[in-house]
Amino acid sequence: MDRQEIDEYVRRSQQLIESSPQMDEENTKVKLVQPFLELLGWDLYSTEVSLEYTIPMASGSTHVDYALLVGDSPVVFVEAKPVRSNLTDTEVQQLRSYMRQELGVDWGILTNGKSFEVLTKNRHQNDGEEVSVVQFDLDDLVENPEVLELLTKESIRSGKSDEVAEQVAQTNRAIRRLQENEDQVTESVTEAIESEVGEVTVDLEEQSREFVQNLVSVLREQRHFVSEEPPGETEESETSSEEIEPLRNRVAGKIARNEIKGNDNARLAVFPTKKSGLPFLIENEAWGFVRVGSEFDYIAMYVTGDVRKVRYFAKVKDIVDPDEANLAREPEDYQDGAKISEGKKVIRFEPGSLYELEDPVPYETAYPQSLQYSTIGAFRTADTTDDML
Repeated sequence: MDRQEIDEYVRRSQQLIESSPQMDEENTKVKLVQPFLELLGWDLYSTEVSLEYTIPMASGSTHVDYALLVGDSPVVFVEAKPVRSNLTDTEVQQLRSYMRQELGVDWGILTNGKSFEVLTKNRHQNDGEEVSVVQFDLDDLVENPEVLELLTKESIRSGKSDEVAEQVAQTNRAIRRLQENEDQVTESVTEAIESEVGEVTVDLEEQSREFVQNLVSVLREQRHFVSEEPPGETEESETSSEEIEPLRNRVAGKIARNEIKGNDNARLAVFPTKKSGLPFLIENEAWGFVRVGSEFDYIAMYVTGDVRKVRYFAKVKDIVDPDEANLAREPEDYQDGAKISEGKKVIRFEPGSLYELEDPVPYETAYPQSLQYSTIGAFRTADTTDDML
C-alpha cells in the first residue's frame, strides 16, 4: 500500500475527530469509515460494496452497515459505530452473529473510525468460531501501516489474508502456551543450558525465565503486524512439521487442460484450499468438509497463499456424509479438516481421475473465496482465473 496515502488518511481522520469528538454514526460512516474502505481498495461506487446489507436471522432479518463482495458473494462485513462511543464486547458479539449467518463471510471489521477490531473464522475449531485476529488504533497506522495489508481488497480476494491470519493464529497459540506453562518452559530451558555448559556464575533460572518472557513480548509485537513475506520463508517452510504428510499420494499424474475429456457445458465446481489442505485431497481422492447446493460433474482446486493457481482437477463420483466417506484418517487429524457441522459433505472422486495440471490457471483478479461454478469449456481455455470465474 502507498505509505503517503495512509499518512494522509490518518492525518485527515485525526483532524476530523479532534474537531468533532461527538460525531454521530452517520457522519462517522461518511467521513471516516468509507474513506477507510477506499484506502483498502474497495470501490464504494460499484457492486463490490453493498450498504445496509440484509442478513436473514432466525427472528426475521437485520442489516450490517457494509458488505464487501467478491462477485455476487459477500466476504467481509463491516459494522460502524459513532466516534463518540467505545467498541464493546456486545458489539463484537453482534458482528460475530452477523458473520455466522452468511456462508462465505470469513472476515469482519468493527470500527468507530479511531479504533478497529478485525474478526476472522477460526479454522481450528469445528464450528468455525469467529475470533478477534487483530486490534489497532488510528495512531498505530503511522508506525505500523503493514496491518492494513490484512484487509486490502487484493489480499482478501487472492487468499493472502487467510495466510496472514493463520500466521497470527499460530503466534497467538505460541503466546498462550508460553504464558500458561512459563514455569515448565523455564525449567526446560534451564536444564538444557546446564546440560550443555554445566554450572555458570549467574542465576540461570532467572535468566531463563527472562528469556521466556522476552520471547512472549517479541511474539506479541509480531502478532499485530505480520509482514506479507516473513524473512527466510521458502516453499519448504510452508510444509512445516505441523502439516500432515499424506499417507498415500493418489494423484494419477499430470495433465494438460486441453487433454481433459468432457462436454464444454459440463459444470465445474471450483473450491479454494490452503497448502495445508492438500493432504486431505491427495490421499483420499476427495474433498471436504463443505456445503454444496447443486449438482456438478467436475471439481477444480484453487491453491491459495503464494501459489494462487487452479492446480488440481478431478471427476466427481458422488457426494456423501463424512461418516460414509471412508477417509484415510479421522477428520480431526487433518489440519484443515476438522470443521464438520450439520449439512457438510465429502465430495468423492472417480478413482484415478485426480490430476495435477501441467498448465495451472493463474490468479488475476477473480478469486474463489468460497465455492464457485464454471464450465469445462471455460476451464480448458482460460488464461487466468478471470476467464473462468
